[in-house]
Amino acid sequence: MKGARATAVELAALHVDRPDPASSLVRACRAALSRRCSVGLTLAADAALAQRVSLAAVGPLAGRGETLQINLGEGPCVQSLSRLAPVLAPDLDDTDVTGAWPVFAAQARADGIRAVFAIPVVDTRPTVPQPGLVLSLYRDRPGDLPAADLRTARTHVQAAELLLLAAPVPGEDSAADSWLLPTDAVVHQATGMISYRHALTTGQALALLRSHAHIRGTDLTDLAHAIVHRGLRLPDPPPPDPAGP
Repeated sequence: MKGARATAVELAALHVDRPDPASSLVRACRAALSRRCSVGLTLAADAALAQRVSLAAVGPLAGRGETLQINLGEGPCVQSLSRLAPVLAPDLDDTDVTGAWPVFAAQARADGIRAVFAIPVVDTRPTVPQPGLVLSLYRDRPGDLPAADLRTARTHVQAAELLLLAAPVPGEDSAADSWLLPTDAVVHQATGMISYRHALTTGQALALLRSHAHIRGTDLTDLAHAIVHRGLRLPDPPPPDPAGP
């Protein structure tokens, strides 16, 4: 019987030469699941998703689920990166499960997402930096994730890690840029511009961007696009309270 790593290697080999290997792999994962799910694949440099790209979103719920987590900076994907362990939420009405990300849970339910399962790549070798890859499964009804589907998701996220390692270094080959820098990378460009304009750290700049997106009732990526491509400037943040801690 083949091991999970060998299966992941075979999966990666099947998709590595596709025009969009990440989306191709995610579509294959969705087709292999026994229960119908939407599937998203996220690459993040940190658990707060301050430097994050959604590599693929397949199915009617995945795009919204991925967008909510980057807009809010919370959710099962964020928690799984922080814990370096799967986060399984079979019922978003269960506050014992969703207590760490109540706003995401409420908005996800409003968008028809009733269950989410986030499975990260975990490398226990202390000298190897965590790649921050997470595969998220979104369902429109509550219910546990079958053990076979959890194994399928783990195998496909391991294959995604292999695909990422096989990608050329960005800047050396245009294929690498299309793999690693999809359209929502504009969020990182906007964060850098805000950081420079307002003399903020990137974390503070991202928080300011999220705050204004919330105030305006707009999507984070749409606001970032207006900043980068249409010259929108955000108001200066209020100065810190000198009486504060």
